[in-house]
Amino acid sequence: MPGRRRVIIMGAGGRDFHNFNVFFRGRPDYEVVAFTASQIPGISNRRYPPELAGPHYPQGIPVYDEEELPRLIRELGVDEVVLSYSDITCEDFLIKVSKVLAAGASFRILGPRETMLESSKPVIAVTATRTGAGKSTTSRYVVRLLKEVGLRPVVIRHPMAYGDLASMRVQRFSRLEDLDSCACSIEEREEYEQHLREGTAVYAGVDYEEVLREVERGPYDVIVWDGGNNDWPFIRPDLYITVVDPTRPASELSFPGLVNVLLADVVVVNKVNVAERHAVDATIERIRRFNPNARVVEASSLVHVDEPELVKGRRVLVVEDGPSVTHGHMPYGAGYVAAVKYGGVVVDPRPYAIGTLRKIYEEYKHIGPVLPTMGYSPEQMRELEEVINAVPAETVVLGTPSDLRRYMKIGKPVVRVRFELHEGGALASIIRDFAERMRAHGRVP
Repeated sequence: MPGRRRVIIMGAGGRDFHNFNVFFRGRPDYEVVAFTASQIPGISNRRYPPELAGPHYPQGIPVYDEEELPRLIRELGVDEVVLSYSDITCEDFLIKVSKVLAAGASFRILGPRETMLESSKPVIAVTATRTGAGKSTTSRYVVRLLKEVGLRPVVIRHPMAYGDLASMRVQRFSRLEDLDSCACSIEEREEYEQHLREGTAVYAGVDYEEVLREVERGPYDVIVWDGGNNDWPFIRPDLYITVVDPTRPASELSFPGLVNVLLADVVVVNKVNVAERHAVDATIERIRRFNPNARVVEASSLVHVDEPELVKGRRVLVVEDGPSVTHGHMPYGAGYVAAVKYGGVVVDPRPYAIGTLRKIYEEYKHIGPVLPTMGYSPEQMRELEEVINAVPAETVVLGTPSDLRRYMKIGKPVVRVRFELHEGGALASIIRDFAERMRAHGRVP
């Protein structure tokens, strides 16, 4: 296509497709010749379908593994590479930029102004500086506060577009059974289940302009954007909340986590109950240096189990939320904390790993004696089930928010971990003030 600037979008099954839809789709001056995939296993070697890509792409757009990027730049005559995924350390970011430049292409990032959609309804965005900071617990807390002040919230979740993309264009979940009928991955279930159990509808998909318009036609007063990883929101918020984790020193110095800090109206410094006080203070000092106008709220992440007697003194297998302990770079999560708190003896699952799970441990060497819930495909779910049953433990401690027993056969007693946000009332006051302000402007009933 002569005269068009040739582009590759580096992605991970979410932000990449959104950036294409809102910026590149339908533009005659650009030709997106490929996507590359990273972070999520098994999502390369497919195609962004023509019904989503638009009339300029009658064959759709191929998706390759990111390892092929230098070759693709050379062989496809690529002018520009657009980074479109999140949760990258500063070191990894520099390496990716350098590889693109060395291969002969320019490097670009589309910013919030170019990628945020406008909504007719009030929007509260909940973001984070790293995966595993406590964004999901904060989102649920904000939803409960909105309900307490008489508003009808709905959640729009950052995409996890790992399945059949055409059928995922717009998704609405209101019951747990909806997750089964859509064959959701474990990562999707981890994010959706707890909202559904609390009676809150969740929307997601691939084409977020259509997702947003569908939500705006619904009986909802306020949209809560429940972010993914440490990405900035796809929808422009009226209230921007960013969650920071002081247990990981300087975790806000990541991409694009620092963007979220700089844009935030409110920064929630979470896990102050388990972080060292000097780490909390240092985090707050950095936040105030980067964004002196943001309100800083300290919060605790409290962990409980439903049957503590099945943990105390027993050999336990800890199953953790997958993304938090993989590209979130946490050695363990709430499941391990609960197992230790309630006196369990943690059994190391790593010697029993098979297939793709073994490769996960090889790639993410920081992971401790816990089993990440990798379940992006039926095959991976079968591997996870096999490893859970093979580990010689008496009890399985589920640190993942998804109840694996709904769709796996686990031959051991299972204890579920609950982790909730607790704060002194400052965030609750902010949400009440937000509701009053929206009512004063006639934006909510």
